[in-house]
Amino acid sequence: MTEHALAPPIRRPIGERPGTGHNRWHPDVPPALEIDPGDVVVVDCADGMDGQIQPLTTDADLAAFDGTRPHPMTGPIAVRGARPGDVLRVEILDVTTDTFGHTCLIPGFGILADRFPDPYLVTWGLHDGYATSGRMPGVRIPADPFVGVIGVAPSAERLAAWNAREAPTAVHAPPGAEGAEPSSGPIAETGARTIPPRELGGNLDVKLVRAGSVISFPVDVPGALLSLGDVHFAQGDGEVCGTAIETHGRVRIRVELVPRERAAFVPRAPLVESSEPERQGGRRHVATLGMSIGPEPGQDREMDLTVATRDALLQMIDWLGAERGLSPEQAYVLCSAAVELRIGEVVDVPSPVVTALCPLDVFVAERPKRT
Repeated sequence: MTEHALAPPIRRPIGERPGTGHNRWHPDVPPALEIDPGDVVVVDCADGMDGQIQPLTTDADLAAFDGTRPHPMTGPIAVRGARPGDVLRVEILDVTTDTFGHTCLIPGFGILADRFPDPYLVTWGLHDGYATSGRMPGVRIPADPFVGVIGVAPSAERLAAWNAREAPTAVHAPPGAEGAEPSSGPIAETGARTIPPRELGGNLDVKLVRAGSVISFPVDVPGALLSLGDVHFAQGDGEVCGTAIETHGRVRIRVELVPRERAAFVPRAPLVESSEPERQGGRRHVATLGMSIGPEPGQDREMDLTVATRDALLQMIDWLGAERGLSPEQAYVLCSAAVELRIGEVVDVPSPVVTALCPLDVFVAERPKRT
């Protein structure tokens, strides 16, 4: 095993440090690092706002916020031997954060944007395991740091499908070179922006992706091309105003590869194995991530929680069959009896993320027998 470091100057905007990262999904973004399966990488990640919010930023300053710059990602990391159809497993070994964080209301963004039209900013001090703010007296939020953006690159065919699928809602995040890094050429002009979550990951904003978790991705291109960023100090399920406690961070990961010939289950969207914090019982789960891009033809619907819920459940039923030997009927019953549904995020147009969490302690045998 080899340990690597990707340490770009994250306190500078991504446009001022070309070649150290990117903010568009595209198969032709050149790798920043190449590793072998089993290697460990320490990755420095800029905050999801690309450093636009500083300790002295005011509410009024948010009027100049550039929405074309999120989310700067570190990478891509190419994994030797990864092929389309394989499964990339990324173990989150550790997540540490800066001492400054922020949460803001940006006009037009968030599930209650119609009720909160004015900019508003809370800046946080992140010390001794808690976030505190003079603008939130009497509030102390415990640390639960996680990775907001993590994913692998799309093939050219999948990228074209994404752009076509999202065209009706492209007013929210259309392809285009403004704010892009790389700043010109086909990547800037046709690369997918990072706001929406998608089948290969990206802006998931699911707090399960914390230290101790393993997140699995279907590989779409040779080398997989893994990228990550947008560390959060803490977040409520849903991220309802559109931002969490955003901060710079450092993430230590181990990357493994499961060849498609040996994979019992190849996920069609990210799959997470994670534990709750000890203060919440430390229970370990496997979670499928459903989106409103649907599992079924013609069911792509903007911000539709019903479609996202069906997607999460159908993926969980597939996982329970492949990994635990349950029939579809047994799996559906187990989902109703024990699986928890949560809203990961409900703000990243055009798709929310619904997580279906199956607690692993319900299994007392390796593979339950079908009846």
